[in-house]
Amino acid sequence: MQITVSGHQIEITESMRTYASEKVGRIQKHFDHVINANIVLHVQKNQHIAEATIHARGTTMHANAEGADMYAAIDSVAGKLDRQVLKHKEKTTHHRRGEGAIKKLRTL
Repeated sequence: MQITVSGHQIEITESMRTYASEKVGRIQKHFDHVINANIVLHVQKNQHIAEATIHARGTTMHANAEGADMYAAIDSVAGKLDRQVLKHKEKTTHHRRGEGAIKKLRTL
């Protein structure tokens, strides 16, 4: 997965870049079809805002979050994306039993 971290009216430090990459990189643990992720961090007066967009096979997911500091905003946006990915994975998963499971029940 390719992760791009950029800043709007803020200088992105290496620690912010690695923190955001690690947090959003955890999404790949739940859903391995993620192609790339774009994270934009910006500050407006006293508001620290993080926006993230994930492009996966067949879908695009987007989340915004505000926080008291930039690390809290990154945590919040990563949590929102994680919930979206889990919900998308639940929708696409086939929940019916396989044909083999029905045959086993009939023989018992």
